[in-house]
Amino acid sequence: MTGWKSRIDQAAPCWEGYRSLLDRLDTETFPGPEKLNACLPLDVVNHLGKPVRFVPDADRPGADYERHIFETGEVPTRENCWHDLMNALAWCRFPQTKAAMNALHYEQLDSGPPGGRGPVRDALTLFDECGVVVTGSSHEVLDALARHDWHAAFVRHRDAWGSTMRVQVFGHALLEKFLAPYKSLTAHALLLRRPGLAPGGNVDRPLATALSRHRWLDTPAGLSPLPLAGLPGWWASGPQDRAFYDDPGVFRSPSPGRKPAPVRFLRSF
Repeated sequence: MTGWKSRIDQAAPCWEGYRSLLDRLDTETFPGPEKLNACLPLDVVNHLGKPVRFVPDADRPGADYERHIFETGEVPTRENCWHDLMNALAWCRFPQTKAAMNALHYEQLDSGPPGGRGPVRDALTLFDECGVVVTGSSHEVLDALARHDWHAAFVRHRDAWGSTMRVQVFGHALLEKFLAPYKSLTAHALLLRRPGLAPGGNVDRPLATALSRHRWLDTPAGLSPLPLAGLPGWWASGPQDRAFYDDPGVFRSPSPGRKPAPVRFLRSF
């Protein structure tokens, strides 16, 4: 596979935080484990202290995926696979959070119902695949997102985005979907109040600590659906005008009886 990077519109806001990683990878040859390992921060280890590294998927025995990562530090990575490439990029950008989530998966391996994963692993998987981190100091915007008041979050308080509010894409399946984005593309958001977050600030360390200590991902209900096309500047295929936000197929009202997802306070650890 050649010219793989041409599939990625790096000008799109979703690639913020990933552009420097993409710049380190060769444009023509689809990156394999060896090249991806060079993008990992130095001294990245899992919760057993095993060095994290990407390995060809064929090298993995038949063990459970999360168990294998926890016990060996090896992240199986398929050849020429966009999904696994995006997973590797997420590991490179959020290594401590990914390691913390792997440890939480490992704790829960034998606690789910027969044939199922249980609510903790369901929440971890949902965030790992399709999660975003929404951070900021605006109570109004965070509460509006939790209540699915899209007009308040995206129109009335539009100026908050890019100043006091920020979105970081975590989920690797979500990154893969941005190869061909569509209007109804929806993330599952952790809503975090964090006053004073610098525009370029990474949440990796405090988020990893919070997930381990406070178990914010005990249930999928802790995540809030977020239609990403509504974020100011995130939809490039037309105007984000009144008619755009009046689309009920994308900007849906909350389900009857559904409680708003919690807004957490993210401390610096």
